[in-house]
Amino acid sequence: MTGFVGRICFRHRWLVILAWVVIATGGGLASGPVFERMSNGGGKTLAGTETGEAYELFDSVSQDGGSVIALWENVSPPSVASNVERARADIAALEGVMEVRPPRPATDGSGLALEVVFTKDAKDSSVDAVSTRLRGLAGEVAGSSVRLGGDKVLREQIGAKVQQDLGRAEVSSLPLTVLIMIFVFGGVLAAGLPLLATLATVAGAFAVLLGFSEIVDLDPDIISVVSMMGLALCIDYSLLLVARYREELASGHPPGEALVRTWLTAGRTISFSALTVAAALSGLLFIQVTDLQAMGAAGISATVVALLSALTLTAALLRVFGRWIKPPRARKAGKARRPDGFFARLAAVTQRRPLLFFLGTAAALLALGSPLIGASVRLPDMEGLPRSIESVAVYDTMAASYGANQDPAVALLSRADMSTLDTWAAKWRTDPAVAGVDPAREVAPGLSYITFRVHGDAQAAGARDLVARMRAAKPPGGPSWVIGEAAAVSDIKDKIVEGLPMALSVIAVAMFLLLFLMTGSLVVPLKALVMNVISLGAAFGVLVAVFEHGWLAGPLDTLTVGGLSPFVIVLVFAFGFGLSMDYEVFLLARIKERVDAGEPTDVAVRQGLQHSGRIITSAALLMLVVFGFFAAAQIGDIEQIGLGLFVAVLIDATLVRCLLVPATMTLLGRWNWWAPSPLRRLRLKPA
Repeated sequence: MTGFVGRICFRHRWLVILAWVVIATGGGLASGPVFERMSNGGGKTLAGTETGEAYELFDSVSQDGGSVIALWENVSPPSVASNVERARADIAALEGVMEVRPPRPATDGSGLALEVVFTKDAKDSSVDAVSTRLRGLAGEVAGSSVRLGGDKVLREQIGAKVQQDLGRAEVSSLPLTVLIMIFVFGGVLAAGLPLLATLATVAGAFAVLLGFSEIVDLDPDIISVVSMMGLALCIDYSLLLVARYREELASGHPPGEALVRTWLTAGRTISFSALTVAAALSGLLFIQVTDLQAMGAAGISATVVALLSALTLTAALLRVFGRWIKPPRARKAGKARRPDGFFARLAAVTQRRPLLFFLGTAAALLALGSPLIGASVRLPDMEGLPRSIESVAVYDTMAASYGANQDPAVALLSRADMSTLDTWAAKWRTDPAVAGVDPAREVAPGLSYITFRVHGDAQAAGARDLVARMRAAKPPGGPSWVIGEAAAVSDIKDKIVEGLPMALSVIAVAMFLLLFLMTGSLVVPLKALVMNVISLGAAFGVLVAVFEHGWLAGPLDTLTVGGLSPFVIVLVFAFGFGLSMDYEVFLLARIKERVDAGEPTDVAVRQGLQHSGRIITSAALLMLVVFGFFAAAQIGDIEQIGLGLFVAVLIDATLVRCLLVPATMTLLGRWNWWAPSPLRRLRLKPA
């Protein structure tokens, strides 16, 4: 099939290019509806949980649409009382303002906080008008200053910082990526092939996402996933195809025949590769968390379109630019075919002591993964945000100088009256996890609210256990919901854990079947799955060491957040697993090709590693550049995802590919290819 597709697209190059222009145009037109549906897809992460139900109820009965908090600093509260009252009167008259709360003085008397609460239907222009009036307070007293915080500006400022981080990572990595591609591909035009394929892939992926939007709530972060995965996979696939095409040209085949031979081998390989990546990401669709499902849909869309563009558009472009894509010079071509290149010699060294290298590499990976023991899971909070964000700094100041704790660890929202809640809460004062109880208050007609302070961290096991105990012994007098930071992290973990068995089963079964169909072996797929789990465990160990324990936080300029986000864990696992399998397929395809040609497994491993070594190393280097810039972000979650994928690719392209794979395949010998005779006939053999 791949050979047929390559032949047709090579022959009808202009028709194929025209078709991709139409696809890219359609994807561009689809981007509008996709962006519109993104704005409607947020806020559903906790849907279906007790916390989510409470938030939905509160939102339905409350008129509170969020607030802006102004810290007027370097002023004496009594001396500016008249200024504050004038500002309160001015602001209260503005459209969209529900309440201007009385000013709160700082504990040291050096300033005051003024909070403005908006109605639910308040427009952005109302927030801007209030913010302008509040900032104008600084001009009324010489030497004073105003900083703005509150959820109405916090979300906007965090979103702007996220986009700044993502934009910087994408823009900064592009020039270096292009330079490396020119060197690796051996010319500007050859390096331009994956860039053209990437543009077509990103545009085409929007059309697929439009279909996904019918069943999955989309999230704005998917744009970065589509661009990142589109670029990474298009580079991988183009690199493999162009390198093999040049090899076939060097062997004396004319361009048309060289392309068909390339598509029969390398085209088959990238087909299995794309299917394994898509299979890994499809597991995210079985976890009922909208953010994760959106990421999975984006990754699958980019992967599928990247495969289609590689098999069709790349074939057409090779015909158009074929005269400038030459085979390697005779000397270099001869050197590339030698069985004793760097990677072959490295494999030979490993094969002399396979058990020693296997045990040593496995021990190193397990040591890297050891910080996972006792690791903590935390929802993203203020510690995962840079203090350079104004609203984050305001949050810190409110907690330190105004005694405001805006995120209670545990709270109860109830239809019971306030006296019933106070009576019920009294028995929890002696609970070892409870540090204090605030009086109940009414937040809406027939809806009361009471908060509990806890000993230790708000997301630690003690607080989560308290949530479980409270949910088992709720007060009488009407429905009640236990919420707060501890409750939210418990609910998110439960949602993810509930979907994990199905997600992992889908990933494992799909990977196993695809690798079996490619190799005809039951042993190789099992070995690949086990090694990928071990290598990803090592990557997670590094993440825990850096982000929970703060190791190398200074040199790496990372935030220490006390644990890993459950979203980051699942995303790094899915994307890391898929990308690791990407390289595994590249290597196994070359090895199996030599085995099918009659070479002993040991020789096939050396030759397979030698023939794929430069391609995989180059592809990994390009990915490391991209992920490295993402790891240099300032938002905690982006840092964790970038560093996690960086380490996963680095470990897989070095320790696993160069040491662990040759060692294990040498130890297994002919058993690598074992499968019962009836099953062996099911293998999809290359033409």
